[in-house]
Amino acid sequence: MILQVLTEYYETLAALGKLDPPGWSKSGISFALHINDAGELEQVSSVKTEQIRSSKTVAVPQDISLPAPVKRTVGIAPNFLWDHSGYILGRDAKGKPQRSLECFNACKLLHHKLLDGVDSPAAQALLAFFDHWDPLQAQNHPALQEDWEELTAGANLVFKYNGAYIHTIPLVKQVWQSYYDSGDEGPEMVCLVTGRKGPVEAVHPPIKGVAGGQSSGTALVSYNAPAFCSYGREQSLNAPVSKYAAFAYTAALNNLIADRDHRFRMGDATVLFWARSGQAAFQSLFSAAAFGGKSPYDAGTLAGMLENLSKGIPVQYEETRLDPDMDFYILGLSPNAARLSVRFFLQNSFGGFLKNVQAHYRRLEIVHNERFDAISVWKLLDATVNQSSKDKSPSPVMAGEVLRAVLADIRYPASLLNGVTLRIRADHKVDYVRAAILKAYYLKNPHPDISKEVLTVSLNPACDDPAYVLGRLFSVYETIQSATNPGINTTIKDKYFNSAASTPATIFSILGNLAQKHLKKLKGSNMGLCVFYEKQITEITALLGTSFPARMSLPQQGAFQLGYYHQTQVRYQKKEENQNV
Repeated sequence: MILQVLTEYYETLAALGKLDPPGWSKSGISFALHINDAGELEQVSSVKTEQIRSSKTVAVPQDISLPAPVKRTVGIAPNFLWDHSGYILGRDAKGKPQRSLECFNACKLLHHKLLDGVDSPAAQALLAFFDHWDPLQAQNHPALQEDWEELTAGANLVFKYNGAYIHTIPLVKQVWQSYYDSGDEGPEMVCLVTGRKGPVEAVHPPIKGVAGGQSSGTALVSYNAPAFCSYGREQSLNAPVSKYAAFAYTAALNNLIADRDHRFRMGDATVLFWARSGQAAFQSLFSAAAFGGKSPYDAGTLAGMLENLSKGIPVQYEETRLDPDMDFYILGLSPNAARLSVRFFLQNSFGGFLKNVQAHYRRLEIVHNERFDAISVWKLLDATVNQSSKDKSPSPVMAGEVLRAVLADIRYPASLLNGVTLRIRADHKVDYVRAAILKAYYLKNPHPDISKEVLTVSLNPACDDPAYVLGRLFSVYETIQSATNPGINTTIKDKYFNSAASTPATIFSILGNLAQKHLKKLKGSNMGLCVFYEKQITEITALLGTSFPARMSLPQQGAFQLGYYHQTQVRYQKKEENQNV
């Protein structure tokens, strides 16, 4: 199913002129070698382009449409009309001069095989270059000396003749296309993607750019162990895919991965998403909605668009009309040695996905005083990580499960709750994101030990859930301590928060006595504030019974933490109101 969808996506982009035809693909090129009629190298020019990455302008290889690269393992296999210096110049920085010579000779043979007899000055000049070039003297060539280190460090090179790229000359292009199309060798089998019978591809083109994958490219479909080779079918023949389909799905996948603005990483998974129509505006809006990506619209306008699309109403995003019924796909890929594993593959209508995302955001809504409103998925995951550790990466498995829960509108994984709970216990901090996660988790994953009256956006003063009320009371006790001792660095939260949430019967008698001592001290300096806090304690304790619970379960501790957070936010809001008076 995944390969079929990707093949269809390739055909859509090819029809729009956004992707190359079979036999061609974009590769990153750093330098062009200029040759004359005699095949002599006259100059070397950089073809890199400038891009802004991490607020810095850097020179990066230019993506140029070239003859499709070969699939390399440990053998020698040259590309046509382009490659790195080991194949083109016979020299590289790998420290194996004999192998570099073998690579050069293989490249020379390939070009003679394809271009011998071709009536083109450019083709003849290129063959003359290979015939007369001496790899052993390459480093001494004046045109190469300035950029020698970069040229031999793995940079890809192409050829220019009379100011034009040789691979763009019509007759040379025709030679390559004929060669590529005639390469349909392999057993006749029914393609699992197209359903048509014909030669199948034994080794699929590489997929490059997946985070954690091999830089030379990784395979999505391949077999290399006897246990997988049923009926003697080796390599990729256990999953027969035609040459065209193999090219098409890998071209589509490489195009998606190369799109830095619409590619996100969640844990160890590279997340890709696209609309069946091939219009990038769908990706732009979705990246802003689900991943906090950039958008030309302000938060209010974007929220209105999401609301309309969720209700099935089309919207205009820049110059594109977004249809909520458009088929939309989301794919998560993770590296697995020399292969890729599919972490998840989701399909729904565009509006359907956004409806699920909107439902997730509504569950997260909670009062706060932060500068940001939307909690993107990566912020959820970040809340489960120890920010003091060297490795701040969330669990890869949890990351995929959380994203799938959000996009499919299913139950959140228990690992999300466990991660947040561990962080709260470790640093005794219930901030905006952590409180929102607690609220959203129990709204989607109901538990009899936590009431819906607890899972509100802001403080619910009428809620008499014991755990929630105790959390409120703890917050008031902490406020009293801070008011009595201005500038105090360590409060009761640092010492008693975890035990108060888990064994309140043991701790709250101690906290109550401490609060009375603080109130007695406060009475001498601010009688009005003392009366205010005494009134708060009376109102909150009136909601409790005559005794405190001996122990509280994990959901009840979540209610305690939400009660603490809600009551604390009331304190912050009053501070802001007083400052604005």
